[in-house]
This record gives sequence, C-alpha cells and structure tokens, in this order.
Amino acid sequence: MLNPGLCGIILAAGESSRMGRDKALLPWPPIPSSILAITPIRPSTILSSAMDALAPYCDSVMVVAGKNAAALQSTVYARAGFLVVNPAPERGQFSSLQTGLQAVLDQGRDSAIVTLVDRPPARRNTLDKLIHAFTTRAHKTWAVVPEYEGKHGHPIIIGREMLEKFLKAPSGSSAREIEHAHQPHIAYVAIDDALVTKNVDTPDDYASLELGQSVDG
Repeated sequence: MLNPGLCGIILAAGESSRMGRDKALLPWPPIPSSILAITPIRPSTILSSAMDALAPYCDSVMVVAGKNAAALQSTVYARAGFLVVNPAPERGQFSSLQTGLQAVLDQGRDSAIVTLVDRPPARRNTLDKLIHAFTTRAHKTWAVVPEYEGKHGHPIIIGREMLEKFLKAPSGSSAREIEHAHQPHIAYVAIDDALVTKNVDTPDDYASLELGQSVDG
C-alpha cells in the first residue's frame, strides 16, 4: 500500500481547551470513562491510531505538536514517527500546517496526506479510495478532499502545487481560504463515511462516539 514520496501529517498542536484534556491522548476506539476507570488496559489513543492508519500508505508520518510535544513524543517515537514542533502554536492551526509541510519539503518529499488529531482516525476503505483518487488524478488536480453528504472533511491529500500554495500564503490565512481559491484544481471524492467530517472538540463530541458507534473498518 506504500505510496513512495507521500508523507503523513497529523496536526496535534492545539491546547484542547474545550475538551479539558489532550485530544491526541483520548482512547480510541472510544471507551466510556466509567469503564476506563476500572480497567487495567492501556488503550490505543486517537494519535496512535491515526499514525497506525496512515503508516501503511506513507514513507513517514509526522506529528506537529505545540506545547504538548513532551506528552506526545513517546507515542510518536514508539511508531518510528517524526515529531515536528510548531514554535508558535498560538498563531493557529494554519501555522501548524505550514510547519508540517515545510518539514515534508525538508525531507525531500513533495506530497502529503494531512489529517487533524480532533478527527477520528481514517478507515482503511476511506484511505484506499482517497489514495487511488490521488495516484490516478489528472495533471490539473493538485489535491484530493473527501466529501460526505456535501461536507468536506479529512484527511486531505495534496501534491506539490497545493503544498506550495499553502506555504506561500500569509500566516494569517486558513486552509479553507486557500482551498476555495483553487477549487478547480481540487478533486472532491464522495466517501461513505460520516467520520471524515466528525469533529471531536468537546467531551460531548467524544461521548457521542462511545460504544454503539461503528468506528472500525
């Protein structure tokens, strides 16, 4: 499944203020807190599961951290990943994206699959479909974005052209602005997976996925 030249990037530098704890370290698949409190298991986390999901498709997987770098490094290094630190995460998520993409270029790569740590780890079928769309894309297509019921989600896959557009944008920009400015060069791929658009920002968001929600496959 490896796609030579493709790097995985997981943006995980946020402070998780609405969640009250680091979202990257939440158990995945979701485990109710009542069960977690009495079980001796050390569950996988959103971050470790996201890395495991991307690894078969990528030359390397990078995690962009902020002030939480020390808390994430054991997970990242245990999976032979690269920890990239955003020196000023308070500038926002776009600055973390630029930090990660610059690291991709520094490694001599020119394409990346990018996801957010506050999105559930991508399913295998979802990644297969996105990777296929990217590897068979037309020359004019710079990026591939999943779409579920009209909503755009993650992970996204970007080639060299879109990578450079993101890096050359002002630091106060947003990924959505850059995407919209270059829509003719983006392929939106219909995905039968609601999780590609699911945000996990609050305890209620996470609780909605606990038991009874299908998160495998």
